[in-house]
Amino acid sequence: MESLVESFLPKGAHDKRTLQDAFDRCRHLGMRLSRQRRMVLDLLWSEASHLSARDIFEKLNQQGRQIGHTSVYQNLEALQSAGVIECLDRANGRLYGYRSDPHSHLTCLETGAIEDLDVKLPDYVLREIERRTGFNIESYTLQLNGRPKIATGASSPVPLP
Repeated sequence: MESLVESFLPKGAHDKRTLQDAFDRCRHLGMRLSRQRRMVLDLLWSEASHLSARDIFEKLNQQGRQIGHTSVYQNLEALQSAGVIECLDRANGRLYGYRSDPHSHLTCLETGAIEDLDVKLPDYVLREIERRTGFNIESYTLQLNGRPKIATGASSPVPLP
């Protein structure tokens, strides 16, 4: 029997975009790279996790990098609208991440932690979805939710490949 998931790509396989690439993309799109915009991008790349606007505001100000709430929100919205960063809508608000390439997420139901996943579904699954829906699939993301499995005697879950 063919596997439903063709492959889990190694962690970070599609995650090669650098902070400089993000700056270059902004310039290419005609976006001004203000001090505040650079600070927001720099933090997202250095944290490499999903953060709320409030988290970003607090972390930047804790680092002594003065920025206002409004500047954080405006820059996040502009960067997300331009496709430079991603935005995840959650019940308790929006979270922002530095990746904007198509990828999937695994959310821990106990902690709310979000893991980026690179999952490739087999072509036959995508063709069947297209056949049933009448749509041509151009890209996809999966949202998986779960709880960690704790192996006997282990104190933490087995990391993803």
